[in-house]
Amino acid sequence: MKEIWSWIKAIVIALIVVALVRQFIFSNYIVSGESMMPTLQNGNRLIVSKLDYTFGKPHRFDIIVFHATPTDDYVKRIIGLPGDRIEYHNDQLYVNGKPVPEPYLKAYKANLPKGTDLTGNFTLKGYTGKTVVPKGKLWVMGDNRQNSEDSRYFGFVDEKRVVGKVAFRYWPTNVWGTVHLVAWIR
Repeated sequence: MKEIWSWIKAIVIALIVVALVRQFIFSNYIVSGESMMPTLQNGNRLIVSKLDYTFGKPHRFDIIVFHATPTDDYVKRIIGLPGDRIEYHNDQLYVNGKPVPEPYLKAYKANLPKGTDLTGNFTLKGYTGKTVVPKGKLWVMGDNRQNSEDSRYFGFVDEKRVVGKVAFRYWPTNVWGTVHLVAWIR
């Protein structure tokens, strides 16, 4: 009987540890849709780190998961941080008036018919009435710009709605590993 009780305690402790890790440290997520192609594919399984933004701030080009609705989470790339002025002209991203490269879009841009833009021209003011990303908010976009429901449709994302930063893709196994992230040159 003592051995059974010992096993029960070990299993309960393991379940509590797993629950705490899932609640506060990591979560898994399954990509649904094509809005982040070619970086992420429909059906990819991801590990999302909840700690990155507990002890730090979001960075431009981080790929995040956030609560878009009470029942749906979205995965998108951070394009604008609080205080940023975001514009797009002639398929070029401008942050605070300076051109910013987006190398993760090269695969899509290369396959577009000549003279076609992946991302249409826009300014924040045209979409939101505001000229800069407000404090506590983010501007997010999918990499598949022509097929992405993102901040151009639903506006700013409240930082409090962010679940975490995509840290690792574990399925399918042929693309297993960290998700290619682009570092912002500070």
